[in-house]
Amino acid sequence: MKKAKGSLRHLRRYAAPWYYPISVKEYAWTVKPRPGPHALDKCIPLGIILRDVLGYARTMREARRILGERKVKIDGRIITDYKFPVGLMDVIELIPSGEIFRVLPHPSKFLYLKPISSNEANLKICRIENKTMVKGGNIQLNLHDGRNILIKISNPFEPVEDVYKTLDSVLITIPDQQIVEHIKLKEGAYVLVIDGRNVGAKGRLKSVVQIFKRRRSIVTLVDDNGNEIRTILDYIFPIGHEKPLIEV
Repeated sequence: MKKAKGSLRHLRRYAAPWYYPISVKEYAWTVKPRPGPHALDKCIPLGIILRDVLGYARTMREARRILGERKVKIDGRIITDYKFPVGLMDVIELIPSGEIFRVLPHPSKFLYLKPISSNEANLKICRIENKTMVKGGNIQLNLHDGRNILIKISNPFEPVEDVYKTLDSVLITIPDQQIVEHIKLKEGAYVLVIDGRNVGAKGRLKSVVQIFKRRRSIVTLVDDNGNEIRTILDYIFPIGHEKPLIEV
């Protein structure tokens, strides 16, 4: 994938990520996402979503006015910044219309907005990117969208509460971040491909073959049509046990 380039505050259109739904030759500059929950090359600024994806604004000024009127929620929180980075699994809610979308991977668009029901508006699946031990022997889970969840450990010498592993996923409530379910990355789990040539594919995890680094392990999954797909472990996102826990 082409990496986005640019200065610290500005981003030229020709250097923007390829999946931005904007015309490269129409203007010289585009909106650069602020540092936040998602990396520059894996997100779309909220202003571009309102203007170019959903079509609720004709100009960025109109998009900023909509946000200034506090009409948009991201993961249950009202966001007023048009540069806010929106990425994988984020939930977008438009308060006046009641529309709710989830950001999911797509084979050609890379990221797209899928309409979801209000029953899922307060649920989100996050992948565990890292875990660290903090004060008191407790465990902190670092999730893919910048969240940190603290797991209380009653006895650091026998941490029975620590059942989480890197690259597992957790189904949490938003915005209060309570863990509802733990999805282990193991054979038979239902997974989603979030990057690479097979981005957007989904199916049951068949096998994992580790050669060197764990994240570069070769994985094979079987999609809903019975076709086998191969990618690397770092591009796999668990979303369910035998079937997805959310709408995909």
